[in-house]
Amino acid sequence: MDDRKISAVDASYNQVADEYVRRIYDELQHKPLDRQLLDRFAASVRGLGLACDMGCGPGHVARYLHEHGAQVCGIDLSPDMVERARRLNPGIAFRQGDMLALDAADGAWAGIVAFYSIIHVPRGDVVRALRELRRVLRPGGLLLLAFHIGDTVIHLDEWWGHKVCIDFSFFRSDEMAGYLKSASFEMEEVIEREPYLEVEHQSRRAYIFARTPIASGDMKISP
Repeated sequence: MDDRKISAVDASYNQVADEYVRRIYDELQHKPLDRQLLDRFAASVRGLGLACDMGCGPGHVARYLHEHGAQVCGIDLSPDMVERARRLNPGIAFRQGDMLALDAADGAWAGIVAFYSIIHVPRGDVVRALRELRRVLRPGGLLLLAFHIGDTVIHLDEWWGHKVCIDFSFFRSDEMAGYLKSASFEMEEVIEREPYLEVEHQSRRAYIFARTPIASGDMKISP
């Protein structure tokens, strides 16, 4: 993803930051499957080290994981989103970062949750992004990836009354599974669901649990 596309994404989220908080920050209250999957993730990484909420927005997923016993940080491309995440979630560390080039050491994290952050990565860069996520995960580290199901790319020039320039890419589950395998992840499970009415954009959703490979002699991190 070139610098112009990155700039357009973070500038667009900067524009809608306050409205995003108003509409999205409490959304997990209305999404039981999402909570169930986040519970599973939190249980899997609890006590094993730091996990990251990648593309954290205002930090509601990080807050949920923190409240369920996970040690967690958050990273977002938008500095305005990071500012709001810090204000809304004291006690959790948030910083600006790009999932294509993370400022984190190899094997730094026990797990990554990436809820709808991969949707802003062009298809040609998805494997590169997933390889970067694999780099910063420990052997056996857990990834929970969420995205909209489909083949389309939706472009917005206006979002909630604000001028933006941003693309939302939809992916098929088998397509994303192929990208994960190309990035050397090992698949655990694919879950799909219908959209929740009056809560979110009316698209089918997919969630994938995958792990980084475990070399001979490494200990798998699991509950």
